Amino acid sequence: MNTYLALLIMILTVYAVRMLPFVIFRKEIKNRFFKSFLYYMPYVTLSVMTFPAIILATGSIVSGIAAFVTGVLVAIYKGDLFTVAISACVVVFLIELIPGI
Repeated sequence: MNTYLALLIMILTVYAVRMLPFVIFRKEIKNRFFKSFLYYMPYVTLSVMTFPAIILATGSIVSGIAAFVTGVLVAIYKGDLFTVAISACVVVFLIELIPGI
């Protein structure tokens, strides 16, 4: 149930951020900074909502942080979503094998 609630909140957030400028502003937005801000807002909002779930999804915070760092590094160098997911899972598995963590 929590997964569906989180998904619903993410959908509503992205929709609201994309829809509100059309409702609030009747004229075309010409300010370059404000246009850039509105463009990146959905990505930032989803990142802020997803980041705690990534860190806390594993058995320990250490393995969650290691998986996050690994995912970011693999995404920067490889860019493939499948490779990022598999590498993060492997890192979590290996770290969870270490006793005491």
